[in-house]
Amino acid sequence: MTKNGIMCEGEHRVFLDPKNTDSSGINFVSHAHSDHLPSKNGGTILSSIETNEIANLRGFKMENHVESLESFSLVDSGHILGARGLLFDDIFYTGDVCTRDRGFLNGAKVPKCKTLITECTFGLPEFVFPKLEDTLKQVNELISELYGRGIPVILMGYQLGKAQTITQFFGHWGPLYLHDSIKEMNSLHQKFGVTLNDGIGHTEAEKNGLLEKKPWIMIAPILSNKNKFVQDMKSKYDAVTIGFSGWAQSTRFSFGRRTDYSIPISDHCDYNELVEMVVQSGAEQVYTIHGFVDEFAADLRKLGISAQPLLENSLDDFI
Repeated sequence: MTKNGIMCEGEHRVFLDPKNTDSSGINFVSHAHSDHLPSKNGGTILSSIETNEIANLRGFKMENHVESLESFSLVDSGHILGARGLLFDDIFYTGDVCTRDRGFLNGAKVPKCKTLITECTFGLPEFVFPKLEDTLKQVNELISELYGRGIPVILMGYQLGKAQTITQFFGHWGPLYLHDSIKEMNSLHQKFGVTLNDGIGHTEAEKNGLLEKKPWIMIAPILSNKNKFVQDMKSKYDAVTIGFSGWAQSTRFSFGRRTDYSIPISDHCDYNELVEMVVQSGAEQVYTIHGFVDEFAADLRKLGISAQPLLENSLDDFI
């Protein structure tokens, strides 16, 4: 681990999700969420074609981009469209990972490896998510109840990833409207063959008075009820908000409960899935990153697995 992210120097000099790409090595970008995209170009950038195009849509054009390199295997990480883990030199780096099938996203199949570098966003035992089919039933019943009272519903999730899965899960409700930023991202997903129902952008819908005809469904980015867009939707149309986030599973984290209703659907592994993934990898050494790194590493050690948080230079003794 360096100040520029994770750097592995063995047979290859590899930078994993670097903040700034490095001209001296291979720079792997696991997916196009903003916290994983570099801020500038330099050197060779390895990522999926989907990540490259989504990054371009979000304002970062990757130079010297390649989709494959000899001795490197990109593995679908199941997180969002185009998300990949990286297998090289008997090391597997998960990036953000989800082993659970969700709509158009297939759960990750983590390969066998000697060294595993894994995220642990939800690496506490309290984060065990309910079965997806139970959650979908709960939400559909809630939407039906609100529709029966003529109340429009805004479904909220991250602009990239969650918004597309909830569009697929609940896009059968209508009329369907999309926040303009979601409509743009959904269109790119459709270009890659993802089946999503079309919807009218919120600006066009409001301009043409369509939102006056209630009820309706809208897909929007995750926003708090204090946000001006949300306040406008509530004051003008009496809309109710339903937010989707893994953080909704815990009452200790208020930012997971900033909407009228909060539903625990996540694009990450839950705690049990993380443990199962680590065991299935057969890794001799596990390094934890991003999340509850100390707690999750300690739990793995209790299971007899050699694990520690990834700190600066902590890979040097093993690789």
